[in-house]
Amino acid sequence: MSTVALPSLADILSTARVVSLPLAARFRGILVREAIVFEGPEGWTEFSPFVEYGDDEAATWLAGALDFGWRTAPPAQRDTIPVNATMPAVAASEVPRLLARYDGCRTVKVKVAEPGQTLSDDIDRVRAVREVMGPEGRVRVDANAAWNVDEAERAVHALAEFDLEYVEQPCAEVEELAELRARISYLDIPVAADESVRKAADPLRVARSGAADLLVIKAQPLGGVHAARELTRQAGLPVVVSSALDTSIGLSMGAALAASLPELPYDCGLGTASLFTADVVASPLVARRGVLGLERPRPTSADLDRVAAPDDRRDWWLARLGRCHALLELSRG
Repeated sequence: MSTVALPSLADILSTARVVSLPLAARFRGILVREAIVFEGPEGWTEFSPFVEYGDDEAATWLAGALDFGWRTAPPAQRDTIPVNATMPAVAASEVPRLLARYDGCRTVKVKVAEPGQTLSDDIDRVRAVREVMGPEGRVRVDANAAWNVDEAERAVHALAEFDLEYVEQPCAEVEELAELRARISYLDIPVAADESVRKAADPLRVARSGAADLLVIKAQPLGGVHAARELTRQAGLPVVVSSALDTSIGLSMGAALAASLPELPYDCGLGTASLFTADVVASPLVARRGVLGLERPRPTSADLDRVAAPDDRRDWWLARLGRCHALLELSRG
């Protein structure tokens, strides 16, 4: 957005709609995902920081939304994006039902270290995923920074029998990631960093510190497609482009980022529309034969009416949008 003027709040509000999308299973403790979608000169875009995030952090997500709506995306290097299935922290018995929602995905990211659950629950879930995927499927796990180093080491040892592609953000601190990476190096299981990139004051520190083998990159939390692409260039590590439980509009932002990268060595975490039972368009951006296309969703008024948030939630989100826009105005002088 550095080369594009900040659009006025009135321009954004003129098309803004607050939506509430129901989920097929509890994910990150929620059963409904809320967002604001609005239309810019380049097409529809999305503002959807999680509700617990403060305004300073959320303002970066707004910058990302405005980047996608008001700035031309970088040229695409590919026509389709291979994506993974995402498995919430459900009981092992639920795994086959949820994996059936993904068409042709060869990789599954499994959520582990859920509050209130045990390592035994994680093992059962990952085992169930491996059984469905078979020996040729790829399985990665994501702890969302919930373990300390000792807990992470024990968990990785326990899950190693399932042939993990990598373990994502097992610990919160960069120093912890570096220590864990050294401890488990003989297992040949890479460590990926997510929160240590998108929630860090210095998103490049984890790469400079040798604390991760690869980075998980999300466009909206990093300030947009262009900012995330530049961070990827500077980091010099392989990346996985992922989403934050976005609507189909937000997923198209991630797909634009993934399409623009010179190399895309991993399946991307952009298949999460399959977890919704309703979306902002009649034909959601879901995996078909394991890949996403690059089409940019164009919701109709009827589409948005079907998933409109209740009035109190609409008012909450619009007030948040106004505060975050004011923060961007201040930051840009």
